[in-house]
Amino acid sequence: MRLKTVYLVLCFLGALLPYWQIGPWLAENGLNLPLFFRQLFANRVGAFFGMDVFVSAAALLVFAWAEGRRGSFRAFWPVLLAVLAVGVSLGLPLFLYLRERRLERSG
Repeated sequence: MRLKTVYLVLCFLGALLPYWQIGPWLAENGLNLPLFFRQLFANRVGAFFGMDVFVSAAALLVFAWAEGRRGSFRAFWPVLLAVLAVGVSLGLPLFLYLRERRLERSG
């Protein structure tokens, strides 16, 4: 299987699996962000994962922006939208997919 295909499969899983978990919560609570963050940081384990994801998202966005500034390719906006809509689980494989696709096209 080509690397580009692996990244595309990970994009699918990175969108599906998080929404599989948050979907029922949203159906029950709506977009109640104060409740969401209270529950996310309700204990140290949740806070660990929350902080890990926030830092990972920031690092990914800085990297995607820097790659665009270098002129490698313009992937910042799709990656930003993916991170905001789903999270790093979609944003990172999307960035890697777009990067791999660009590398294939450039030779």
